[in-house]
Formats: sequence, C-alpha cells, structure tokens
Amino acid sequence: MPIHSLILDFIYAYIACLAFTLIYNMRGKFVLLAPLGGSIAWIIYNMMAYTESDILQNFIATMAVSLYSETMARVYKAPVTMFLVVGLLPLVPGAGIYYTMEYLVMGNQYAFGQSLVHTLAIAGALALGIVLVSSLFRLCMMYWYHLKRRRLARGGK
Repeated sequence: MPIHSLILDFIYAYIACLAFTLIYNMRGKFVLLAPLGGSIAWIIYNMMAYTESDILQNFIATMAVSLYSETMARVYKAPVTMFLVVGLLPLVPGAGIYYTMEYLVMGNQYAFGQSLVHTLAIAGALALGIVLVSSLFRLCMMYWYHLKRRRLARGGK
C-alpha cells in the first residue's frame, strides 16, 4: 500500500473520529487525543490486508486501539472508554449489520445466515481484543505495583 494512501487514510479516520468526539461532548485535550486511536486502528487494519481475513485484521487493530486507550487513560487519568469508544468507530462492522438486515428483509435466508455469522465474528473479534488487552494491561499494572510495594518495603526508592 503506498505511503500517501496510508497518510490519507490516517487523516480521514482522524476526521471521522473527531466528529464523534464532538457528538460525545468531549472537552479539552481529549477532543484531539481520542481520534488518534481510531486513526491508529484504521492504519493497522489496512496494513494487515495481506492476512486475507478481516476478522484477524479487526482483532489485531482492536488490540492496538485497546493498548492505546489503556495507556492514554493511565497517562491522563481519564476513563478508558473515552478513548476506546472513539477509537473503535472505524472498526465497527456497519456495512455487515446493514447487509444482514437487508438480507433478512429481502427473505434471502442463506445470505442472511452467512452475513450474520460473519458480522458476529467481527463483533466477537472486537470484544475479544478489548478483553485480552485490558486483562493483560491490568495484570501488568498489578505486578508493577506489587514490585513497587516490595521495593519500598525493603527501604529502596
């Protein structure tokens, strides 16, 4: 993928996520920081196009945006959801949901079933990526504080 295409994708994803920060009534520096997660997720999603599995692409991109959200939440002492909800917007399977409902209304049961399973798999990949990163991040933070307490108990800094 050419570099100018990646830059344009980054900018477009940032602008789209920026609009949602205004809808969610975010204020201050979060208006500019939260859309970065969506841009990062979209770039990683596009860079993983060689995998030939959009479920894997969504999973890896979700892990990246979750890691970004957890880190920014700790740095700025803000809720993770502020960064996570906006960052996940480019990855939400909106077209899949639309086509699933269209197939249902049209009565095409076979296409409906395929589209439903695929859309649910993408949603599951998003959920699994969030849970995995969040759990590992919290586990690492607990270990970090345990080591810090242990060092302080020994009289170190």
